[in-house]
This record gives sequence, C-alpha cells and structure tokens, in this order.
Amino acid sequence: MAPLYFKTSGHLLVCTGPNCTARGSGLLYRALWNHLERHSLAYYKRGGSLRLTESGCLGSCSFGPSMCVYRQRAGGLEEGWYAAVDVPLAARIAQAVHEGTDLPQEHKYGPT
Repeated sequence: MAPLYFKTSGHLLVCTGPNCTARGSGLLYRALWNHLERHSLAYYKRGGSLRLTESGCLGSCSFGPSMCVYRQRAGGLEEGWYAAVDVPLAARIAQAVHEGTDLPQEHKYGPT
C-alpha cells in the first residue's frame, strides 16, 4: 500500500541548531506547531496545507531563532529566510503561505 499524499502549499522550517536552540527555537517550533493545529493549517487537517519541520543550521546563528519557508508560486519556487523570529511573526508567515499572499518583510534576510 502506498503512503497517502497530502497536497501542501508550503514548507516551514525552524532551525534547531545549537545557537537558535539557545535563543528559544524549540519553544518557537512547539508554539508554531500548536498554532497550525488550532487554526487547521497543518497539511493533514481538513483545509490545511502547511508542513512544519525542524531544521539544522539556517545560517543566521547570532540572530536566531531562524526560520525559512519554501512554496511554489506561478514564477517558480519562492523562498523566504527569517532571523529573530518570534511566535507572532511565525504565525503571520504561516498564514501568508497558506493564503498565497506576500510574505512578511520584517526580519527577512538572504536571497530575494
């Protein structure tokens, strides 16, 4: 039997490297997970579309916790990289990915 396929609109990754962990990325990950659950945004919920994964280092070690997002847009793959992420910003990023709207610009770094 083949595994179930869940259509997703985006993938959120939260850094759990040592520097980000020291700056609260574990709490951020759990809070974001709870947010996705409560608001039915997780890919396995009816109407949900987001995957959330713990990640290794995302490269902004002195400015953690870090988070990045990938999603498919009409022009190709879009990515957003964020430093010093708190729970309200993570929730706004998740909502934007789910709704297909522009990603928040605050605390964004890296490739455009």
